[in-house]
Amino acid sequence: MANACATAFERVGMTVKRDASGSRGGVPRRSTQRTPRAVWHAFSASPRCELELCSVRKSRVTRESVRGLEVCRSTSAATDASPYEPKYVRPPVPVYVMLPLNVVTNDGRVHEPESLADGLIALKNIGVEGVMIDVWWGIVERAGPRKYDWAAYEEVVGLIKDAGLKVQAVMSFHACGANVGDVLEIPLPDWVLEAGEEDPDLFFTDQYGYRNPECISLWADNARTLAGRTPLEAYKEFMMSFKKKFKKELGTTLTEISVGCGPCGELRYPAYPENKFAQNSSQWRFPGIGEFQCYDKRALVAMARAASKVGHIEWGGSGPHDAGGYCNLPAETGFFRYEGGSWDTEYGLFFLSWYSDQLVKHGDEMLATAKSVFGKTGVQLAIKCAGVHWWYNVKSHPAELTAGYFNCRSGRVVPEQDGYAPIAKICQKYGARLNFTCVEMKDADHPWFYHCGPEGLLRQIRAACARYDVQFAGENALCRFDQEAFNKIIANCAGEGNDEKAWRQGDRLPPMACFTFLRYKTDLFNPTAFESFKVFVQRMRDETGLLDTSVGTIDEAEELEVAVEEISAESRVQLEL
Repeated sequence: MANACATAFERVGMTVKRDASGSRGGVPRRSTQRTPRAVWHAFSASPRCELELCSVRKSRVTRESVRGLEVCRSTSAATDASPYEPKYVRPPVPVYVMLPLNVVTNDGRVHEPESLADGLIALKNIGVEGVMIDVWWGIVERAGPRKYDWAAYEEVVGLIKDAGLKVQAVMSFHACGANVGDVLEIPLPDWVLEAGEEDPDLFFTDQYGYRNPECISLWADNARTLAGRTPLEAYKEFMMSFKKKFKKELGTTLTEISVGCGPCGELRYPAYPENKFAQNSSQWRFPGIGEFQCYDKRALVAMARAASKVGHIEWGGSGPHDAGGYCNLPAETGFFRYEGGSWDTEYGLFFLSWYSDQLVKHGDEMLATAKSVFGKTGVQLAIKCAGVHWWYNVKSHPAELTAGYFNCRSGRVVPEQDGYAPIAKICQKYGARLNFTCVEMKDADHPWFYHCGPEGLLRQIRAACARYDVQFAGENALCRFDQEAFNKIIANCAGEGNDEKAWRQGDRLPPMACFTFLRYKTDLFNPTAFESFKVFVQRMRDETGLLDTSVGTIDEAEELEVAVEEISAESRVQLEL
């Protein structure tokens, strides 16, 4: 990793120097290349020039002109600065990079800190805004209840701060190792697993009785099972300790707190676990429909009460008996089959409504807890939903239903359901951002007979967020460096038009709040991949923002057509320059 980082570091015009004490510093090489923002600042600071910025597509400025304007700025800006500062009507969508899962090791050490520091500076110098980091419950509180070890995370945050980057911190109250992309194992704290041995119903349970130790069951949220505390109390105290430790960085370096609400940190049920490190009978493989996770005793009690309230106590004994297993296809089940499936019955409507409502309630309680801790710190709260795109284009949306999203087309009994609107509503309630994946995907990327619909799914959830005025943030589901994926990401991030009324109605999609690239790893710092990523970051700046063009007139410099000659070749093609 260190050599790869150094290679990428050199390619972005930086050298790493270490003094006798071993400290490092990034020293920029002098370069004639300028960013668009630097050009506007240099020109607008000249006392001789008042700007009338025309279309970016039609304007040009020479490097010599920029140099002359920089001289003008340095000699007179202090005494006669122009009131006109370049600004965006709509700022570009910032790019973040997700740090490795094991940036902090299981025993609480920073993994390869020198390589990490070099990589962070390299990312900063190509225009990356910040990084996302998992703050693992199983690492920080591994020694016992209320015994928090923040030393390694302090070191990492310090490196990020030194690089001039921002941080999106994920409160990861789940284990790592059971899902797609999990390349290592980070379990829940031992004392939590021991509590699960005493009370097996602490964990989600499937119809076969398999207890999933990836995260605590939402039905145990208020059960005093963790050394005299409820899970919600344990989560709150963890976040309070984090707040106390990083008080100075909150709102400045630490700008976003994403609250883990389930497996993979997502607000969903663990309906499709791969369990690579804990092989068991409960094994999911794509494109299986997954399984309902409502068989722990607290879940069954809650279901029985709900069934009694609607006058059908017979519905409260268990989940659907004909829903198949993890790897079944819809047509192989009675519940999800295309025609006459029992999902489209009065019982199906009851069960699916209850199952999804329980998930939304859990999300509401998690956000309320996070709001009580971080509400006055200036950080942006966020939660994440899963991109369950397989079987999206069949009527019942079976994989989404088992994951807890009651999202389906209308049937004979069940009306059309938007499974993501209730989640957007709770985000609106707490001023939280909604993070979602699949931003790079196309429907055609997958075999047609799996009925995948990542494009339709992404559009649906973005439209729900727009209707409720909720910020939407995106991620790629798979680590790709090809131009087709980058083009798709940029198009999605940019949004559609500038009609805010159409955005609020959900007819058009607004720009995303930010994009987080998955993931920081050795492949990213391969010279070819890093150069491709560098161009992508530049294109995100060039193609997703909208400059304010109403800032004055041009007097002595009318011969200059002001703009940015450093717009990438790829962006010029996209913008038809």
